[in-house]
Amino acid sequence: MTGTAPTTVTRGGFLLVTAAAALWGTSALFRFGPAEALPASTVVAVEHLILVAVLAPVLVRGVRRARATFDRGDVIALMLVGVGASAVATVLFTTAFAFGDPNTPLLLQQLQPVFAVLGARLVLGERLLRRYPVFFVLAVTGAFLVTFEDPTQVSVAGAAPAVLAASAAALWGMGTVLGRRLTAKVSFFELAALRFGVGLPAALLLLPVGGGAAAATSLDGEALTSLLLLALIPGLLGLTVYYRGLRGTPASSATLAELAFPLSSLLVNYLAFGATLTLTQGLGVLLLAATITVMGLAHQRRPEAAGVRVPAAQAAGADS
Repeated sequence: MTGTAPTTVTRGGFLLVTAAAALWGTSALFRFGPAEALPASTVVAVEHLILVAVLAPVLVRGVRRARATFDRGDVIALMLVGVGASAVATVLFTTAFAFGDPNTPLLLQQLQPVFAVLGARLVLGERLLRRYPVFFVLAVTGAFLVTFEDPTQVSVAGAAPAVLAASAAALWGMGTVLGRRLTAKVSFFELAALRFGVGLPAALLLLPVGGGAAAATSLDGEALTSLLLLALIPGLLGLTVYYRGLRGTPASSATLAELAFPLSSLLVNYLAFGATLTLTQGLGVLLLAATITVMGLAHQRRPEAAGVRVPAAQAAGADS
């Protein structure tokens, strides 16, 4: 699927991707009460239903534009993004926690940049410059320290949660790369609508997982309110800002900007729920924040300064 050139690179894209990841970190605010106890398949299905209903006019417009502009590779990319990254990955990741080891899914989620960088090289033709591995190692190290209260007490206990979490990370990394490809053909708002529209049938098929169908039939007003806010704020708003930023950001850089998610999660947990940080988590916050800030400033000056060189056709818009 290398026949479609992604959109041009712009200077503000990296900051928008970072802002979107920060919005995703607010999801804990809306998972309170009954919504927190629902099966993952229920949350994913109801969230997709809400978003498809809200975005119906945009979805219709997006389908028309896609039919006029998408080639076969673009259609496959959209199917993979909608079904894989939007529906399946979320259910896999959340199900991994049911095995009783919360560390394994969080640890393996940090593999997402590895998959995204590989995909960006193979699918989009992005080239990594010498400074990129420095950013990569610093960002992933910071995310690792942020995720775990004690980074010396991490174990992968059992194959099942490891496989589930690694699969989710691979699907999310793929979603970053293929979403970057699709922004060449449709607007960021239409792409968000198409992602949810394609993901809805998959989410409904997954609804029986973990008793999700039964839970969906017994939602009360409080749970529905929680899911509505979850769908509209970190869901719709976050993904719209994300695709707007991804339109002007190399996928290899965007996947590191997405690591702002654990930073935002920690801040929300501290302000809303009084959760405190350990010393190593504090060091991780400083390291990750510093890395993202330096990359953002470098990207503002010149996108290649963030360590990624994109094909000439994409770089032409770097000053726009």
